[in-house]
Amino acid sequence: MPENTQPEKQRGYKEIEHDADWALQVWGADLTALLRNAALGMNRLMQVGLPGKPVWQTRRFELTAGDAESLLVEWLDELVFWADVNQTIFTEFDMHRVTDTHLHVTAKGCRITDIGRCIKAVTFHNLKIRRVACGLETTVVFDV
Repeated sequence: MPENTQPEKQRGYKEIEHDADWALQVWGADLTALLRNAALGMNRLMQVGLPGKPVWQTRRFELTAGDAESLLVEWLDELVFWADVNQTIFTEFDMHRVTDTHLHVTAKGCRITDIGRCIKAVTFHNLKIRRVACGLETTVVFDV
């Protein structure tokens, strides 16, 4: 992916140190922004290669889970699946409906040339979405 030149605070995510796996601190004004920023941050962690002339495609996702943390894990796991199995990464998200237990989104993405860093799974390790002054925040740990 091209180098993101946005200041860290505006990006909505940053990689943080973790003993054995990878971790990402994510924040957003609301759950919609948090889910979007988590997806973009995870894309960055994977260090994917994009073709010179990407062929863009869209895909609709509809996910349901028991709570917001489970929804976040389901969402990121779905994107890991698409990157790993279908060699497709999504970079633009039109969030139609977002609640703590439901996500309906149309995503735009393209096939990738390679994945520099593979993610096996998104974990629930210490996962808790917290309300903070500027919205919501969490730390996501990835099994690699």
